[in-house]
Amino acid sequence: MPKNTRKIESGIETDFSDKMSYGSYLALDTLLASQQPVSKPEHHDEMLFIIQHQTSELWLKLMLHELRAVRRQLAQDNLRAAMKGVARIKHIQRSLTEQWSVLATLTPSEYAQFRGDLGSASGFQSYQYRAVEFMLGNKNAGMLKVFEANPAAQSMLAETLAQSSIYDEFLALLARRGFAVPAELLERDVTKAHVFNAELVQLFRVVYEAPDEHWDLYEACEELVDLEDNFQLWRFRHVHTVKRIIGMKTGTGGSSGVGFLQRALELTFFPELFAVRTEIGQ
Repeated sequence: MPKNTRKIESGIETDFSDKMSYGSYLALDTLLASQQPVSKPEHHDEMLFIIQHQTSELWLKLMLHELRAVRRQLAQDNLRAAMKGVARIKHIQRSLTEQWSVLATLTPSEYAQFRGDLGSASGFQSYQYRAVEFMLGNKNAGMLKVFEANPAAQSMLAETLAQSSIYDEFLALLARRGFAVPAELLERDVTKAHVFNAELVQLFRVVYEAPDEHWDLYEACEELVDLEDNFQLWRFRHVHTVKRIIGMKTGTGGSSGVGFLQRALELTFFPELFAVRTEIGQ
């Protein structure tokens, strides 16, 4: 055997006629056949565009899987297990954010060759992304209308809209620990976005000013701040990647494009966890 060839060990499986293989376990035939460029003639860079977005949807699927588990663990007072889930989500976020650097290699002239073939398709229509925002607390019932043509997606989003967010569950856990969480937050309409509450800032101040006494809660607060920081970084990279590729053009889905995306940077999931920083040390 040539020196630069690795010998296949005798114990390695090579016959998969009646056994599960790597490809069958991962359904690779289906997965790898799902990249179907629509440009004609097919433009080389459309494959990048498709894989970028399909990969993002896979990561979003995993993020939703983890967020649902985090919500369950918080409801069961398993704070440490919930934070383990948050730690994994943070790594998923890092992968999602880094992917923008790949799409940013698409130049304006390259994208222009197939952008018109996308029709009205837009990332704005990602129902998994909307579900992630709902689970983090950015509820918006008006988004359900976008998915009327996809009943399964609309049903999943409606169910997620009606459920508590992970912030709702964290506040409920704090209340069970004996903290004076305002009643209106514990009894609120969870189909609406969380609104800043000044009383909650003072509650978090208690946690932050005595970290040794409330270490697990103190740590959990910082984990949630990390989660929001990462999400905002993803939004920021999204805005600048879009700006780099299409400038100030209108989005394919009908939005104003960059301007619309920039306004998302003003949204926050856990406002009191940021506001409390002004209070510390005063």
